[in-house]
Amino acid sequence: MDRTLEIAHGTPLDAALSASLVFDVAHLFAGALVLISFLMLYQDRLYALLKVFALQAVVLSLSVGWQALAQDAPHLYVTAAIALVFKAVVIPLALARMVKRLGIHRQVETVVSIGPTMLAGIALVALSLVVMLKATADVGGAADALAREDLAFALSVVLLGLLMMVTRRNAVSQVIGFMSLENGLILAATGAKGMPLVVEISVAFSVLIALIVIGIFLFRIRERFDTVDVDALDRFRGGRA
Repeated sequence: MDRTLEIAHGTPLDAALSASLVFDVAHLFAGALVLISFLMLYQDRLYALLKVFALQAVVLSLSVGWQALAQDAPHLYVTAAIALVFKAVVIPLALARMVKRLGIHRQVETVVSIGPTMLAGIALVALSLVVMLKATADVGGAADALAREDLAFALSVVLLGLLMMVTRRNAVSQVIGFMSLENGLILAATGAKGMPLVVEISVAFSVLIALIVIGIFLFRIRERFDTVDVDALDRFRGGRA
């Protein structure tokens, strides 16, 4: 993040204002990602969940684009474009078509109710902020302080994605939770001075391949058991045993 504190070349006041702007906008995007993760936990309809996930991908692309500007890292613009095209458009449309073709129940079935899930999410965010900020307390510099706080927000997104996977019974909603978790990893990587371009592209293709494989398995499971509800599949397995 060498450019984070070098955006302005004017007076010290201009430099301070520019650095403050970098912090404020970066925190705005990172905080918005955490808020959208809570919105995803709150959704009880698959199509609404897909729309909120697409919104999260759009905000992620904006966050990565801002980090590319602040860090003077052009390769991060590629990461932002990948997130915008694939995660905000291609993957939500593919999952929506999959839900329609499989005739999956549109209601998102949860292991526990929304209230306790949201409380657990708040506790995980608080834990993320305390643990990450304390673990990186010895890191100095204003640019590094921005990276520390971005990592704390990113860990929150990762844990909220994991919480969605644990508290949802439908396989499609669990897939969305996994991809939300991966959004948090991207936020962490870009906030910590980015990833090599080859790694970013390989991660994007890995996600697409995983989506294709998951789609194939969902079709096969639907054909064989007439459901993709994880709890129903567990009951069927218990009955066979």
